[in-house]
Amino acid sequence: MWTGIPDPRSLLGAHGIGEIGITSVGAAVTNAVFNAIGKRVRELPITLGKLIGSSVVG
Repeated sequence: MWTGIPDPRSLLGAHGIGEIGITSVGAAVTNAVFNAIGKRVRELPITLGKLIGSSVVG
């Protein structure tokens, strides 16, 4: 959808409004992980190494 404001990062300058709704998905997933295991992950993607605190895994 064209918003009338060109996006300099887009090849054609199009700027979508659908991305607004997807920003909360990462927060919802990280909160679900926190509620399930009690460990807060502050960076995406969530990997097994980040969950168990090992740099060897993931």
